[in-house]
Amino acid sequence: MTSRAYWRLTDMKTAILDIRDLLSGKDFNVLQTDRPIRAAFERYLEILSEASRHIPEDWKTDYQQIPWRRVADLGNHVRHSYHKLDLEILWNIYEVELDALEHVVDKLIERTKPPSVE
Repeated sequence: MTSRAYWRLTDMKTAILDIRDLLSGKDFNVLQTDRPIRAAFERYLEILSEASRHIPEDWKTDYQQIPWRRVADLGNHVRHSYHKLDLEILWNIYEVELDALEHVVDKLIERTKPPSVE
């Protein structure tokens, strides 16, 4: 379980880095006007969301400042309510909430890194 969770954490970290790379230097307007960028951002959020579902509950309990249920639910919302997504909420995730999540993901990766991974 621990090694599987570790790899899901690395998936989350990669998605976060991909989001940062994708949106670096851009403003909110890009989500409204650039469909490929918006689609990529939404896909990275889906990956982040799905990977979060594989983090053990007791690990999540250690970091209750993260709204884990909302992170997990985000992917379903993006997949099934794509036609009525609030882009301001998505942008807020990028600008405000991503830092805290990344910080926790980094801590969990360090805590669970298998000895063979360097």
